[in-house]
Amino acid sequence: MKKSVLTAASIIALGLASQAFANSGTHLKKMEWKFDGLFGTVDKTAAQRGLQVYKEVCSACHSLNRIAFRNLADIGFSEGEIKALAASYKVKDGPNDSGDMFERDGKPSDYFVPPFPNEQAAGAGFNGKAPPDLSLIVKARPDGANYLYSLLTGYGQTTPKEVTLTDGQHYNPYFPGGNILMPAPLSENQVTYSDGTKASVEQMAHDVTTFLQWAAEPEMEARKQMGIKTLIFLAIFTGFMYVAKRNLWKKLH
Repeated sequence: MKKSVLTAASIIALGLASQAFANSGTHLKKMEWKFDGLFGTVDKTAAQRGLQVYKEVCSACHSLNRIAFRNLADIGFSEGEIKALAASYKVKDGPNDSGDMFERDGKPSDYFVPPFPNEQAAGAGFNGKAPPDLSLIVKARPDGANYLYSLLTGYGQTTPKEVTLTDGQHYNPYFPGGNILMPAPLSENQVTYSDGTKASVEQMAHDVTTFLQWAAEPEMEARKQMGIKTLIFLAIFTGFMYVAKRNLWKKLH
């Protein structure tokens, strides 16, 4: 019962957010994403750069609770790279034989370590409102990928007279109401990409959106491949049944 109530509340909240955004009159930037469409795939190079943006920028405030380090093999990381990345985190574990909790280096089977120990601590520095977990952020918003890209690149515009900002708020036309607590998270050359790609705000927004799209649907490629195989099977089966039906009725007549 509790789960049903929470689900209903989430649907209502998402609907209200969608309506608020629709009423704002601001149209999302429409990007061409490699993962779109029936034959869409993950741009692994962009997703790897996006992980870097998340790790160096977003992870200071936002968790990624549904992704384990070993899942990064799906976007092209080697076993050695995954072990090294996991080991760079300290994971709270235990209790040990003495009944005490302890910290250890992360392992590939561990999940990304959140920046705060609990939701109350996360909200303490943000007017009591904890920054959202980013694991499903792309699926939690209408047209999620374009919404996230638009939001990340939508700062720096002149605040309209009809939008009132209180202390700590910032103007972003792509956020419902236009007033958002999060300041612009991205700035030019904020990260240094190992492949030499220029780290413009637009590029970083594209890359981290690609990464978070994968995080929200890590099974996407397998699901689409299964769907294509199913459609091919149904097409062949339909053709076979049509020929069988024609031959059967031909004999009866």
